[in-house]
Amino acid sequence: MSDATSTHSPVVEALRQVVADSYALLGQTHLCHWNVRGPSFFSLHDAFEEQYTELFGAIDDLAERIRALGALAPGGLNNLASMAGMKEIEEDAKPEAMVRHLLQANEQLVKDLAQARDVAGEEGDVETEDMMIARIQVHQKSIWMLRSFLA
Repeated sequence: MSDATSTHSPVVEALRQVVADSYALLGQTHLCHWNVRGPSFFSLHDAFEEQYTELFGAIDDLAERIRALGALAPGGLNNLASMAGMKEIEEDAKPEAMVRHLLQANEQLVKDLAQARDVAGEEGDVETEDMMIARIQVHQKSIWMLRSFLA
């Protein structure tokens, strides 16, 4: 790619969406970590911290993949928020509402990851395809854990 600021392949576009929604999920998970309260405080506080910590490193890897493909990674809170397809949760949400919200956000992210996986496969980018498969597995585990809390 010759011009990193203007050339966006379908793979790069899909990855940019994954970065934006991953960042939104990171922010929402961090908000839940800070504001959770009640009898499930300790377990949820720790679980949310584990999830947002893992996400932070993953977002860096995703952005670096975009750079390796010759494009620029998206950034800036306003830009990422406008790109993200996720609603925000209220600061004073109850623990169960937090879990439901994060469950839905993880499900949305899995859809984005699957789209990026498929686009990468169509474009013959097996490295990005593999990265998306690994990320899907991480979020499927989070979905399972969040659903288990609600059961």
